[in-house]
Amino acid sequence: MDRGQAANIGGMDRQTLRDWVHRFNASGPDGLLDHWSSGPRRRLSPSQLGELAAIVEAGPDREVDGVVRWRRVDLKRAIADRFGVDFHERYVGTLLKRLGFSHISACPRHPAQDVEIVEAYKKLPARLNVHLADPPGDAAIEIWFQDEARIGQKNGLVRQWARRGSRPRQPADRRYENAYLFGAICPARGVGAALALPFAGAEAMQLHLDEISRHVAEGAHAVLVLDRAGWHTTAKLDMPANVTPILPPSRAPELNPVENVWRYLRANWLSNRVFETYDDIIDAARQARPNLIAQPETITSIEMRKWAHVGQTL
Repeated sequence: MDRGQAANIGGMDRQTLRDWVHRFNASGPDGLLDHWSSGPRRRLSPSQLGELAAIVEAGPDREVDGVVRWRRVDLKRAIADRFGVDFHERYVGTLLKRLGFSHISACPRHPAQDVEIVEAYKKLPARLNVHLADPPGDAAIEIWFQDEARIGQKNGLVRQWARRGSRPRQPADRRYENAYLFGAICPARGVGAALALPFAGAEAMQLHLDEISRHVAEGAHAVLVLDRAGWHTTAKLDMPANVTPILPPSRAPELNPVENVWRYLRANWLSNRVFETYDDIIDAARQARPNLIAQPETITSIEMRKWAHVGQTL
């Protein structure tokens, strides 16, 4: 019979029947088995992918590459020059994600920072006996981080979801009324202590120290990491008995993870809005604090640092 009749008997179209005949003639019954394609051959070998990852991590040479950060279009040219492979710019992004990279903001570092001092400071848990002038005996040690942030009418705008190609608009005030949010976090316990105050200074800092002291676990001792602001180091402060301050190295703000908390608060509750009065600012700060405190797992995820984990008593 002809091909059309045979295809009708088999319940298939003529082209499928033709393909089956050619596969049977070439390989016998095994030719009729399904063979799944492994996909297109990778254009970069594993060693070349490793070399590309090293290039991305090292960053561009400004004199040679002409840029201060890698963009996909820059890496597209670098791949073509180094490996002779011309990828589409979009695929370069896919390739970077496959190699474990993400497009993220850089952490600022002071150009005069002493890296060795910073690394030595990160051995904090092992050196607590040195920092604590009067070790608290068998008391459990909690590590707290403290900082202040200005919240005011001159507010910021943050990213939001919007339709591609659009330009969303948000209110932005340019007046200067503001307040200060004093915050402290204990990542291990997922708790915090905060005050919204009209000023920043020794008197305000004393109020916050007393507030932190009330939130330290019963029978525990708090090691409070805070920067070298004048109202942190003044002799006018009366340090609570269950709190010992520790000052990180100069020019190393990244050692204080409360900076990340401020970004989280602004991004979720404080930005993209206008405060008509000072009382509105205070109300916003008071609302943001319990919102964060109600998410202990978020506090821990934002604040926890491996180098600042204490799992023992002194």
